[in-house]
Formats: sequence, C-alpha cells, structure tokens
Amino acid sequence: MAAPCAAAGQADSPTPARGLTDLSSDGKRQQFGNRFLIDPSDVFQHNAWDNVEWTEEQEAAARCKVQENSQPLPSAKQEELDARANEYWNDFYKIHNNRFFKDRHWLFTEFPELALNCRQHHNKADDAVEAAMSENVEFKLANHIDAPSGCDFPGSTATYRIMEVGCGVGNTVFPILKTNNDPGLFLYCCDFSSTAVELVKTNEEYDPRRCFAFVHDLSDEAAAFPVPEGSLDVVVLIFVLSALHPDRMPVAISRLARLLKPGGMILLRDYGRYDMAQLRFKKGRCLSDNFYVRGDGTRVYFFTQDELHDLFTSSALEKVQNLVDRRLQVNRGKQLTMYRVWIQCKYRKPVEVGGAAPRGGEPTREENPGSEPC
Repeated sequence: MAAPCAAAGQADSPTPARGLTDLSSDGKRQQFGNRFLIDPSDVFQHNAWDNVEWTEEQEAAARCKVQENSQPLPSAKQEELDARANEYWNDFYKIHNNRFFKDRHWLFTEFPELALNCRQHHNKADDAVEAAMSENVEFKLANHIDAPSGCDFPGSTATYRIMEVGCGVGNTVFPILKTNNDPGLFLYCCDFSSTAVELVKTNEEYDPRRCFAFVHDLSDEAAAFPVPEGSLDVVVLIFVLSALHPDRMPVAISRLARLLKPGGMILLRDYGRYDMAQLRFKKGRCLSDNFYVRGDGTRVYFFTQDELHDLFTSSALEKVQNLVDRRLQVNRGKQLTMYRVWIQCKYRKPVEVGGAAPRGGEPTREENPGSEPC
C-alpha cells in the first residue's frame, strides 16, 4: 500500500474520539485521539497514530483486494459452517481459554455510560428527560422504567442494568465490575459459547450478587432473555454483531432494542470496511459480500457506517454517535504498518414525554463526511 497520508495537523483535523494508551502525569489514561502523524517520515517513531487519512491509492488498492477475493464458498459449505457455529466458538475458547483477549481498559474513555456515576455524562436533554420521567409515575410504570410489578428476575431490584452480549471470557465484564461500584448496578453477560460462559462463572472476580452470566444465541428469535422488555439501561456489543450472519442482524438488533428502557442505549464497537483483517483474507474465505470465515471456522463481517445506521434506525433507535476510528498501528522492529478501521456507535431508544421526544447527543464528533474509504 501507499505511504500513510499525514494528518493536516490537530488544528485542521476534526476532533477524533481515539488516542493514546499512555498514562498522563497524574497516572490517568489520556483521552483517545491525541497522536497525529504530521510528517510521514516519522511513522516509525511511535507504535500507533490516530485519525490517519487514507490516500486515493490506498482506497483503490483496498477495494481491488476485496473484489479479488469475493467469490463466495458453495452454499453447502456455508450451511455446514452455520450449523457448526457453536462448535467452532466452543473450540476457540477451549484452545485459548482466557489468554487470547486483554481486558478493555479503554471502555470508560469511549463509553462513560459504563462507569460509576455514569449519569454525570448526560447532557441537558438527558436531564430534562430524567426529570420528566421521575415526576410521571404512570409513564414509568407503563414503560417498565422500574422492574415490572410482580416480576422477579436476576437484578430486578437494581436501579441501573447493563447487558453485554457476546461477553467472551469477561474482558469487558470484569473491568466494569471492578471500576463501577454503584450499589444499584447489575450486570448481565451472555455468549453463544457455553465454554466462554463457564470461564466467566468460574473466574474469581465473578460475583453472582452483581452479575448474571448465561448462554444465549442472539440470532435465535425464540431464545429467551432472563430480563423483561424495557428493563435495561445499556446494551454492549463489542466485536460481536460482526460474528452473526448479515441476514440475522436486523432481528438481533430489534430484539435488543425491545429490552431497553426509554432513554436506554446500545453501545457498539466493531470492524469497519477495509480493516486490515478484511484485506488479509485469501481466496476461498468469502461467504458473501464483506462476510468471511476464518481458519478456525468463526465468521466475521466488516461494516460501513451507513449499514449500522440503517440497522439501528430500523429498530426505531436514534443516533447519538456513529464514527469511524482509523488507526495506523506500527511494528517498529519489522518496519511494518497496519491500518485498522473500526466503527463505534451509540444509539438510543427515544423517550416520549408529553407527546415529544427530547433529543440530544453527547458532545462528541459525529462522523466525518467523506471519511469512508469506500
């Protein structure tokens, strides 16, 4: 690929939402988005650069690479992969146990909704919604803002409920439990793999008084959740929606949207179109457009912002955030550059109070028009 395109400079660039993993002088994690590549000759001075723009040559090369390897596998093979999906994920966690992923300590920078006192991050529109809801008891009951009357389920007495779908071995769950000591918090976590869920439950940090782990197939419309509709404040989807067959994604999002309280949000981070992982796939790995099977049998899809926006808005959710995270990772020892493309979204279930839905998003950068490489 062509050499990286240097950013125009922090003052001339849109404020990104990504950044350093370094610690500041006071020991706190710095806000993402603080390292820009101004001079391409400096590319190997650091391990990563933020908000790196793509050249036209890079875009064209990525598009050609994807087209070259876009011949789909025979339908019989695809059906076999679909039928054995659970087996492949169980095998993955049996092999890697809890050693494959690192705890996601960037969570609370990107998703402050998961941290203690998360309501301090709400804006004035959110405060207006909460005030109106607290004054309107009938509204709260009608929309299940509190646990439905006579309904007993894990975490039914909690005042703030978070569910992570596709929890793996707990690399999101346990940082939340350690960081957020809100006594009203209850955390649900589920995974397609029974092996992964068992690893979560047997972890010494698993606390059944604050957390409930369970096996769940998000793509199965008939699979029941352990919570009623309208009971969750936050649903977390981190590199999990991409593992579903594209045809099943709309139903999956619709099911999760129904679990949200009015004002509740889905937080997503997943693979973007032309990410390095997509460009590395060889021929014989494509299942359909931008959908592939890895060597271990697990599958992955690479999104555009518009695709995710359509998925969420089709389930009557409103956009709070939808942005592309373009990062240049560097192997200084081997003098290699690796271009990562991720998409981060926040979509909220509208709250209608007095016939109007207060709107407003957190003060973060929206997507940069024209920044998509495709």
